[in-house]
Amino acid sequence: MATKEFKLNSSLAFILLSLGVLLVVAIFVFFLGRNRTENRLTPLAGLAFGFILAGILFGEARLIGYSLMGVGVIVALVDILNRSKSK
Repeated sequence: MATKEFKLNSSLAFILLSLGVLLVVAIFVFFLGRNRTENRLTPLAGLAFGFILAGILFGEARLIGYSLMGVGVIVALVDILNRSKSK
């Protein structure tokens, strides 16, 4: 029984560490990327990113996790197609 609790705690720590690193990277991109107007993140790409993150967070429930990641990939592909048509 103690092994399961340790595994749950270590996976929670890994998720929290990953979110912390992601937050630091997002802050760097936000502050360092202000002067650059090219390669801005579109709202659709942000939504796709959110779905993929949610899929990672709900990874223990495989059906939900993989479904959210799949929706994120589909939204990202739609964003790529929209950007390629506008150029």
